[in-house]
Amino acid sequence: MIEHRDAAPVRWYRPAPGDDGASGPTLLWLHGGGFFRGSPDQPEAHDVALSLAEHGVTVATAGYRLTPTPGPARMKSSARPLRGRFPDALDDVFAAYRDVLSASPSGVMIGGASAGACLAAAATLRAIDDDLRPAGAVFAYGFFHSTHPRTRERRQRSRGHRRITHSRWALNWMNRNYAGSAEALSDRLAFPGGHDLDAFPRTLVINAEHDNMRASGDMFAAELGAAGVDVRHHIQAGSRHAFLNRPSLDAFASAISLVAAWTLLDEHAR
Repeated sequence: MIEHRDAAPVRWYRPAPGDDGASGPTLLWLHGGGFFRGSPDQPEAHDVALSLAEHGVTVATAGYRLTPTPGPARMKSSARPLRGRFPDALDDVFAAYRDVLSASPSGVMIGGASAGACLAAAATLRAIDDDLRPAGAVFAYGFFHSTHPRTRERRQRSRGHRRITHSRWALNWMNRNYAGSAEALSDRLAFPGGHDLDAFPRTLVINAEHDNMRASGDMFAAELGAAGVDVRHHIQAGSRHAFLNRPSLDAFASAISLVAAWTLLDEHAR
């Protein structure tokens, strides 16, 4: 069941009445798109939320202000008409988090895909700072560092798939476009990777096997583990970046099942 709310950029997806999962935490889920494109209407948000609700998870999706489009190309988006740089998107996400939290007696987990995962991680840190710690976090093929890490496998991962747009220089350019300044680029609330993660809640990290952004996702999962966080790190075999935008893929169904099982897991039974 889907509910639209006019007071905030939040869309609710609820399990069928009587579903046991309806009493669990709400998952606030954020779409990706490199910070400059995408919306809650894309499959990575809408279809993900619908599928998770069918698995018994209460989901809320949120829009956020996008950055100016990098380069000369102009792209249309149904997310929000105004554009801006850090911390505009994070402010929007955190406002949505507070709204969802007020309507979720069993708590809220924060998650997202790609750039949405980065925003979800940053919102998690901000919530911790404000003593509004989430019940958990879920990240799908996200990137979390201001500069994308170098790896020996990078060229092999990008072979035949987005070699230009997902090259390391292009991804770093996208990060700089979002941050807007060198000072913001190093801010822990812009890119949480490499910063103190000790207070993070339990976290699920799902990375695509063939993805240049996996280097940051793998490193972030390792940083969470080193900080003593209860983290589960899963590599979706045979998948590429943004597989959640293609609901027909086996990887989509597999990831949905994993997220649903992990989200509804009773902490006291673990």
